[in-house]
Amino acid sequence: MRLLLAVSTAMLAIATSIAPAQAAERIGGDNAFSFVALGDMPYNLPEDYTKFDRLIAAVNALKPAFTLHVGDIKSGGLPCSDEVLKKSYDQIQTFEGALVYTIGDNEWLDCHRKAAGGYNPRERLAKLREMFFAAPAKSLGKMPLDVESQALLMPEFSTYVENTRFAKNGVMFFTAHVPGSNNGFEAQDPDAAPEFFARDKANVAWINASFAKASADNAKAVVMFVQAEFDESRFPNGAMPRQSGFTNTLDAIEAGAKSFGKPVLLIHGDEHYFSIAPLRNSKGKPIPGVNKLMVYGDTLVHAVRVLVDPDSSNVFGFVPLIVPENGMGK
Repeated sequence: MRLLLAVSTAMLAIATSIAPAQAAERIGGDNAFSFVALGDMPYNLPEDYTKFDRLIAAVNALKPAFTLHVGDIKSGGLPCSDEVLKKSYDQIQTFEGALVYTIGDNEWLDCHRKAAGGYNPRERLAKLREMFFAAPAKSLGKMPLDVESQALLMPEFSTYVENTRFAKNGVMFFTAHVPGSNNGFEAQDPDAAPEFFARDKANVAWINASFAKASADNAKAVVMFVQAEFDESRFPNGAMPRQSGFTNTLDAIEAGAKSFGKPVLLIHGDEHYFSIAPLRNSKGKPIPGVNKLMVYGDTLVHAVRVLVDPDSSNVFGFVPLIVPENGMGK
């Protein structure tokens, strides 16, 4: 059902975008803007390097306010070598505007796999932080944004340079390092648990602080972006077991959204198709006022343009950004 909804929504958006213009129409108020969301790419190498370059060119032509990359900058079956990571970094740096990146599981958490090179995941995570977050108060891209970093604002969490936030026209944006593979909890690695518990604590503190700041600043809406698809529906009755690595994250989002009381959008990747759906809590119930956008990825080397009108009641609109030459997957 979600896939059908996603395809129908995409067709509607594309049809709307090509309808002949009858007259000039103003879309959005004075504070309206758009950004692009993408992730889970490039996966299928080397051909996806070319596809990703095409997508970057399409984004650059649009000149959005900024771009969000929700992680998984390589597939889980590719080596987690410095060379592969650096190639992704170099491509990301060709975005003409700002790009804000959050870390996925494929680039560190799953690097212990033989196909990924059998690396130590914590060592790969340290390399990512060194490579992608060398300037914690700046985003990536040719025209980087100034961002607030948890590492600089909350000294007790000084390791977490990847957790950042910024605001645009009254909308708060923030990321939390919540990757797939169950957020790194119960991985078959005896050293994984301490890392998970420390990062989970940092994420919850950052989510709480960011929603509190959004309320204090009288923000019009909040956008949070992570890598993982929580996929609450796969559990009996939709309820998530307490041993899930996502439970504390979902509980923090639910509490923050309830206190904030205005529209909240969660953007994520992981399953590689375009979908919009309500975000459900750890008990399987929809969280009022919170929707989630999942972006394309893997063989679908496309993106989603998010239209933002902070002065409207719904705030967010969605238009697929399709690069025809990249095809529509297998």
